[in-house]
Amino acid sequence: MKHLKNLVVVATSFVLIGVACKSDSSTSTDLVGNWVKRSAFDGNGRAGAASFVIGDTAYVGTGYDGTVRYNDFWAYDPTADAWSQRAVMPVAAGKRNTAAAFAAAGKGYIATGYDGINKLQDNWEYNPATNTWAAKASLPDPANSAAGSGARYGAVGFGINDKGYICSGYTGSHTKDLWEYNPATDMWTSKASMNTSDKRTGAVALVYNNQAYIVSGTNNGSAVTEMAMYDPATNAWTKKRDITNLSTDNYDDTYTTIVRSNAVGFVIGTKGYLATGEYGSNVKTTWEYDFATDLWTAKTNFERSDRNSAVGFSVKGRGYVGLGRNSTYYFDNVDEFKPNDAYDANN
Repeated sequence: MKHLKNLVVVATSFVLIGVACKSDSSTSTDLVGNWVKRSAFDGNGRAGAASFVIGDTAYVGTGYDGTVRYNDFWAYDPTADAWSQRAVMPVAAGKRNTAAAFAAAGKGYIATGYDGINKLQDNWEYNPATNTWAAKASLPDPANSAAGSGARYGAVGFGINDKGYICSGYTGSHTKDLWEYNPATDMWTSKASMNTSDKRTGAVALVYNNQAYIVSGTNNGSAVTEMAMYDPATNAWTKKRDITNLSTDNYDDTYTTIVRSNAVGFVIGTKGYLATGEYGSNVKTTWEYDFATDLWTAKTNFERSDRNSAVGFSVKGRGYVGLGRNSTYYFDNVDEFKPNDAYDANN
């Protein structure tokens, strides 16, 4: 069992080699934003779960709790602040963690991941209208076999304009490829790879204005500082400013605690948010990204226990963080972030 747990830690959380542990540079009272406790996840605590949002409902499932992998799924209603169980994934799908997830054309998809032995490349569709799952086309292997495999974990998933996308991840080596899934034809198409120098795993995707911003993650044990935006209308990537202090300008002088892996991201209005994760050790800093200016601002630190491999999602214009792990402890709590509220320790 000790050997198995060590194997899974490698699968769900890449420890950064050769970086110093980072302390949070600002206290919560110095910054704007407030974290508010919400209804705890009704399933067991876990890390490496997957989530997608369809309409006004968020869905969360799969994951690993240090002993058990899961195939259950749960729906969260932000108006009622309540969870309800949905159909478990089929036996044929198995159980997994660190899968990629996205919503497209009114349905949700869980693809890739790790089952404790193998990297996965299968793809499962959830229909909220019938509360059923169906097997769909697996993520393909690249045409050039030397470029890796479709089977992976630690990739990012996102949906734009009724299409789903899976980017990066670990196939046995790190990747920066991009695949588009069309639910209407049940087909995957290879798209332009990221234009960054580093490949990555454990990254975050922020979707705004029908474009996806990929940020954070690790490559071969080192933090990835590059950020890039993908526009499916042109099938092109645009480099954004690095998330650490690398320029000679003043704007990034405070960028000391943005880099991380196995973090969560969500979008509220015209801003994106990056929270939790790890960089040498777990981090609690929360950062706000302005899509219009390509600049980051520190917000109130995450107020619960520090963690990595949590889930983050936006639903009804509100952002949430839940689950995750800290060493051998697996969380089931959920918090909502209110980015413009004053910090209130009583929440």
